[in-house]
Amino acid sequence: MTIRIGIDAMGGDHAPEAVVKGAVEALSLVGADLVLIGIEDQIKAQLASLKYDANRLTIRHASEVIENEDKPVRAIKSKKDASMVVGFEMLKSGDIDALLSAGNTGALLAGGLLKVGRIKGLDRPALCLPYPTSKGFSVLIDAGSNADCKPHNLYEFAVMGTIYARDVLGIENPTVGLANIGAEEGKGNILMVDTYPVLKASELNFIGNVEARDIPEGACDVIVCDGFTGNIILKLSEGVATSFTGMLKAQLMKTKKNMLLGMLLKSVFSELKKKMDYTEYGGAPFLGTEGLIVKAHGSSNAKAIKNAIRYAEVCVKSQVVERIREELGRKDLEAARTALAGDQDEN
Repeated sequence: MTIRIGIDAMGGDHAPEAVVKGAVEALSLVGADLVLIGIEDQIKAQLASLKYDANRLTIRHASEVIENEDKPVRAIKSKKDASMVVGFEMLKSGDIDALLSAGNTGALLAGGLLKVGRIKGLDRPALCLPYPTSKGFSVLIDAGSNADCKPHNLYEFAVMGTIYARDVLGIENPTVGLANIGAEEGKGNILMVDTYPVLKASELNFIGNVEARDIPEGACDVIVCDGFTGNIILKLSEGVATSFTGMLKAQLMKTKKNMLLGMLLKSVFSELKKKMDYTEYGGAPFLGTEGLIVKAHGSSNAKAIKNAIRYAEVCVKSQVVERIREELGRKDLEAARTALAGDQDEN
């Protein structure tokens, strides 16, 4: 059966131009059929100058757009014919196997819960992001969808992150680390102190606390944290990478000797830049919903959209949603999570 990926053509800072171009470019990399969801006239205007297979790239008209300044829940409920909302309905009905959007993050997360629904027994879905390290890629979860969490939430994140690292990234028996301010057991705030024994007693390959400075070195395969911490890690990493690149470029331009050195090392710098470039992987799956939702960076260009589509297809083929449903549906895990959540509610 052919995979169908729906794409919110109106979402993102450079939509619909970058989204449409990225979708066309992706056709040569994926076997999936693509559906551009949005204002038909605008999408057709962008497609007019591009060559593509009309049998594999189609349009689903949606008359409204959810803007970045819109209140997420209100927008999902009031803009019933918005491209994102139509995408949710298509995902829910099975018309598409995955939905990709670079639009309003809050609306995408809210819509995922309200329109698609979470996997039975799961408390909270989470954003799962491939994080570049010196060893390759780790998985950062939660990358920004749940600011306030309890230990059983972080346990569920760890389970979903492990499945993603294993089945999508191909990491055998992924190691799990808890992002914290110290490596010793007992370090951190109440959430971290209470979560540590939960992960330690689990069936996961838990290696303990991981300090932020060790994350870029690939200290673990799955970095587990609440969304507040995860988003700070993500944004700080992006800022440091951009700042370092700028400072290095400025130094290389100072003297002719430095410029010559820069030319000699051009290929090395290009490879490093490629590894740190978010457009290389494009998107982060919102794991835990009853359908695959992938969030692309708001400032995504065509390259980022193209690669996000590629990753979405890999996720569908890996059956990551089904794997999470099966794992969280295990009777022993379900009983343990229920007991843990009950204990925390009493406290």
